[in-house]
Amino acid sequence: MKTWLIIADVKKDTLRQVTFEMIAKAAELGAQDRLIVAALGHGLTPVVNALENAGVHEVWAVDDERLAQYQPEYYASVIDGFVEKADADFVLFAHSAKYRDVAPMVAARKNAALASDVIAMTYEDSQVIVTRPIYAGKAFAKVALQGKPVMMTVRPNNLVADQPATRTASINTSALSTDVTLHTIVQEVVERAVADVDLTEAKIIVSGGRGVKSAEGFRPLEELAKVLHAAVGASRAACDAGYCDYAMQIGQTGKVVTSDLYIACGISGAIQHLAGMSSSKVIVAINKDPEAPIFKIADYGIVGDLFEVVPMLTEQLKQRLVNA
Repeated sequence: MKTWLIIADVKKDTLRQVTFEMIAKAAELGAQDRLIVAALGHGLTPVVNALENAGVHEVWAVDDERLAQYQPEYYASVIDGFVEKADADFVLFAHSAKYRDVAPMVAARKNAALASDVIAMTYEDSQVIVTRPIYAGKAFAKVALQGKPVMMTVRPNNLVADQPATRTASINTSALSTDVTLHTIVQEVVERAVADVDLTEAKIIVSGGRGVKSAEGFRPLEELAKVLHAAVGASRAACDAGYCDYAMQIGQTGKVVTSDLYIACGISGAIQHLAGMSSSKVIVAINKDPEAPIFKIADYGIVGDLFEVVPMLTEQLKQRLVNA
C-alpha cells in the first residue's frame, strides 16, 4: 500500500479548488492506498472542517499564527515534517506561487524527484507518469517519476477524476514546533483588492489587451465578466501600459490558466500570451485586425471593435441567461 500526501492550498482560511482536484485524482489512482491531506496556516478550523469529508483517510493540520503569512523556511520545515511522518510515496502540491517556491526546497531536502506544472497523471506499474508542458506550451513531455518520495506541483483546472468515496477522516491538529532560523522576515503585508473569482481557477475568463486603450477600457470587459460570473485577465501589454494591475497578467511571465471559456478582447496573440492561455478548452477572440495571430488558435473569432462587440454580447447574454 502506497501513501499519498496532498498539501492543501489554503488562501487565508479558504481552500482553493485545486486541493479537491488533487484529492480526487489521488483517490482514483490509489484506490487502495492511504490518502492524507495536510494543511498549514493560521485559523484553519473551517479548512479542517471542509477536508474532514473530502474522501481522505487522515487530515493533518499545523495551525500557528507564525504561519499566517507565507515564510519559506517555516513552510519547508513543516512540510518536511509531514513527508517524514507520513513516509509518503507521492507528494502533491498546487502549482501556485508559494508552492512553486517551497516544493523544490522540500524536494532538495529529501533528494526527491520533482515534476512541476503537471497537467495530467497516470499510475502504471507502481510508477506515476505525469504530463507537463515544455517550451512555453508548444510541446508536452511525459515523465516517469522514480524513487521515494516523488513530488509534483499540479496546475489548477486540469486533473479530471471521479469524486472519491465518502469517508470521514481522522483529524490531527498541532501547533508549529521548529527551531528554524528565518532568513526572510515579513514585517508588513499590503493586500490589494482582488476579484471574487480566482483567476487561475476560473472556469470563464474575459481578458483584455492593448486594444482596450485605457484603464477605463476594461469596464465593458468587467460588465461581461459579471454576467458570466467570470474572472478578468489581461495581457502583459495591457499591464505594461498601466491599464490594469500585474496581478491580472496572463502569459509566460504571468499566470497560466486553463479555463473552460477564454474570451480575448483586443489581444493580438503574442506567443508570450498564448503560453498562458492556449490550453483553455474554448477560445473566443474579438479583434478588429483580421490578421491578428490570436485567430489562429481561436475556436471562434469576431472581427470588430471590442467597444461595440463586447456590450452587444453582454446584452445578448443577459437576455438569454435571464430567460434560460
